[in-house]
Amino acid sequence: QVQLMESGGGSVQAGGSLRLSCEASGYTYGSYCAGWFRQAPGKEREAVAGFDSDGTTMYADSVKGRFTISKDNAKTTLYLQMTSLKPEDSAMYYCGASGMYMTPCTVVAERGGMDYYGKGTLVTISS
Repeated sequence: QVQLMESGGGSVQAGGSLRLSCEASGYTYGSYCAGWFRQAPGKEREAVAGFDSDGTTMYADSVKGRFTISKDNAKTTLYLQMTSLKPEDSAMYYCGASGMYMTPCTVVAERGGMDYYGKGTLVTISS
């Protein structure tokens, strides 16, 4: 049974940094599409950063140059380093992962999206 558990959220002032973690059990972040999403109140969930099935990293335009996605050598933990945080980055952050081996994220999206999500960690940025 796959479980994803996020941690590292919190409240910081604009310009600050946070590092989110997503620990997986029953799953490894290998040749799978996986990444971070966020959802602010009243808004739809959006993709923030991810690894494609070939290891390529992807970032939303709004976070490029500020956020960095990585994973540990054991490929059981996904990280999101967030710097130069802005109030508009405030949201619930979720990690998501696909169960389709070596399937590009574009295909994963066409087939209904990620198979697994964590419960989220809240990030609040004050101005």
